[in-house]
Amino acid sequence: MARDLVQRLTALGRAHDLVRPIPGEGGGKAALLADLLGVLLGPYDTTGAVGDRIRIEAPEVHVGESAATTFALIVHELATNSLKYGALSAPGGSLGIRCTAQPDGVVLVWKERGGPAASAPAGPPGFGTRLVLRSVSGQLGGSIDREWGAAGLAVTLRMDPARLAA
Repeated sequence: MARDLVQRLTALGRAHDLVRPIPGEGGGKAALLADLLGVLLGPYDTTGAVGDRIRIEAPEVHVGESAATTFALIVHELATNSLKYGALSAPGGSLGIRCTAQPDGVVLVWKERGGPAASAPAGPPGFGTRLVLRSVSGQLGGSIDREWGAAGLAVTLRMDPARLAA
């Protein structure tokens, strides 16, 4: 458990390093969306690097310094839930992430397969769900939709490209 926690915290730190400004160079940096996802999700893959159970397809989309922390928290929440309840909780489970970019929005589709059937949680949303909803709409100018089914959870995240790049 301690090793897993350290790996996840290290991944969050590495994700922040991708967009941290370099002293003396002014301004922030931007990371590629695929690189950021790879760093964030590495600890959740079997080998500690994305590619075994987790697949990512993304065009060249930039995530800026302001949006990186928000985006990292959203990905961390989704991945943690997958590890606890979804596809990543099962030995044969997998996660596919496909992103597309249009001038009016960046769309990320998260599909879990090979795990237990997904069902909508009963009761009011928990802290993590509320955090994700507020972060997506308030900070990334977008929306999130979830589909629970026998094949697994599918999440569609829509984000404003200008806010994502900020």
